[in-house]
Parts: sequence; C-alpha cells; structure tokens
Amino acid sequence: MAEIDRSGGVAVPPPMPTGRLRAAWRAAHAPVAGAPRWASIAAYAVPLVVLPSSLWRLPATLLHGGGPGVKVYVVCLSIAAELVAFTAVGLVASWGERFPRWIPWLRGRTVPALLAVIPATAAAAFLTVLWTAAFVAIFRGVTLGGAPTPPDFPTRQGVWSTTTFYICYLPLLLWGPLLAVVTYAYHRRRRARHRPHVRHRTRGTTRGRAAGCQGRTPRTTPQRRVRPARSALRTQCSTRWWS
Repeated sequence: MAEIDRSGGVAVPPPMPTGRLRAAWRAAHAPVAGAPRWASIAAYAVPLVVLPSSLWRLPATLLHGGGPGVKVYVVCLSIAAELVAFTAVGLVASWGERFPRWIPWLRGRTVPALLAVIPATAAAAFLTVLWTAAFVAIFRGVTLGGAPTPPDFPTRQGVWSTTTFYICYLPLLLWGPLLAVVTYAYHRRRRARHRPHVRHRTRGTTRGRAAGCQGRTPRTTPQRRVRPARSALRTQCSTRWWS
C-alpha cells in the first residue's frame, strides 16, 4: 500500500524489493573461492559471444517474414541459447558446486564433478566442431549438407546484410574454446580440493623418517670406536721397546 507523506500529503509508492534481486544476481555471478581470474573472464564472456546472434535473429524473423510458429520458435531459440550459454558461469560460481535451493531433493548437496565436467567437455567439443564447419561451409557458399545457400540467405542479400551477419555470428566461434577453458579450470579446482594431503618425510634412515613424520627430532646413532688391528699394536709396542 502507498504511504502518505506528512510534509506534503502526497502518496508515495512503497520501495521496490530490489534487495532480493541484487542478492540473487550477485549469488549467480559471484566467483567461488579458488576460481582463477582468467577462468572467470572466460565464463562471463560466453553469454556475451552468444548474445549478438540471439539479438540478430529476433528482428530478422519478426520483421521480415515467417508465420506465428516460426516466430515463436525463433524467440524460444534465442532465449534457450542464452540460458545454455549462461551455464558456463556456473563453472566458476557457487551454484556450480552446490545445487541451488530452488531444486527439490537436491538443494544444498554437492554437485558431482563429473556431472558437470563430462557434459561441458562434450558441449565444448560439439560447439567447436559445429561452428567451425558451419563457417567453412558459409565461406564456400554452401550449407552443411553441401547444397548451395538459398537466395534469401543473409550473405546473399547485399553488403550491409552480409556485414551484419558476420559481426553477429562470428563470435560464436569462441563459444566452444571458451567453454573448454572454463571446464578445464573447474576440473582442476575440484580435483585439487579432493586430493589427499601428502606428508613430507625427512631423508635418512627409517627411524629418522618416522620421527620426522611425528614432528620429533630424529635420534642420531653413536658411532662405534674403531679398534686398531693386532699387527699395528705389536709394531707400535716393539718400536717403543727398542727406542
């Protein structure tokens, strides 16, 4: 409900609940402890390299033809592409290591490392091969199936259409490599946390190693006194007698 200002008597709308939105935004984007800076930059760059192509599809379809079904499909495709690209941020955020609260039966539990590493690695390889092959085919003037590109293809609609298409779609070549870099950093970070602690042992005998592991000073074995041979004793005694 609106509150009344006592000074002027004007109704003032209640403040917007932006605190929860800011907290959710920070929780979704804040890097987790141990994530290197280069991995965070690569993760944040993934949604940005997908965004131009998603924005290009909307006016190209909504304004230049296509039935209602095609328009709904393109809008859903653009939204789905951004959501899939945003999952790369989870590889450097806390919700990539623990399930969020809104997921039933899994909230708060630790995400298995392989559950994130295997799909991310497969997706990185698939996206790299897909967009590389797609642009090789576009540069050759054919589709992925080998047929010539249709007359209404953007690269055949003039200089302006071709330039806009390449500016918006060429960043997709970085999607796969960036995802691979972030996946490697995620795998290395999770493996380092679960690696068993290696104890440092002191060099020397078995007794010295055991004492070093327990934090004590190793004992030193006293050296035995070496006795001279009997022949040397006889020679020494005879020398003293005759002298």
